Amino acid sequence: MALMSWTQDLESGIKVIDDQHKRIIDFINELDDACRTGNADETNHVMEGLLNYTVTHFEFEESLQEKAGYPFLKAHQRIHELFMKKVAAFRERAGKGENVAPELLTLLKGWLMSHIKGEDRDYVESVSALLDNADHETSGWLNSTLKKFFG
Repeated sequence: MALMSWTQDLESGIKVIDDQHKRIIDFINELDDACRTGNADETNHVMEGLLNYTVTHFEFEESLQEKAGYPFLKAHQRIHELFMKKVAAFRERAGKGENVAPELLTLLKGWLMSHIKGEDRDYVESVSALLDNADHETSGWLNSTLKKFFG
């Protein structure tokens, strides 16, 4: 059974963001599965993938907010910064051989749910307006930004 599932109340209505949030949930479930196997190498590998993807998602989200002229971009960046400091501490502990995955899972599950339902909801209007009125230049920017962050 999956630790987390995508539910309708997590939807922002912005497909590109929802798809990334779904991928983070998939990673969380993969990390949970890896923890259950007890294989430390697999757990660390999945944890690194999850953390790297999350950092990339934050950077993409912030660039989208900046392009949309979201007035609370700085505050949103600060929230991401604080979270990444917690992540850095987990990485450091994991690097010393500590099994941080169960604690990380608890943090991620709670944080992701509250962040998606809270702070991320606040920028939906600005970003939706940008994407709904996307001209050729904005569409090109979005495609090149997606490639830059996600390959």
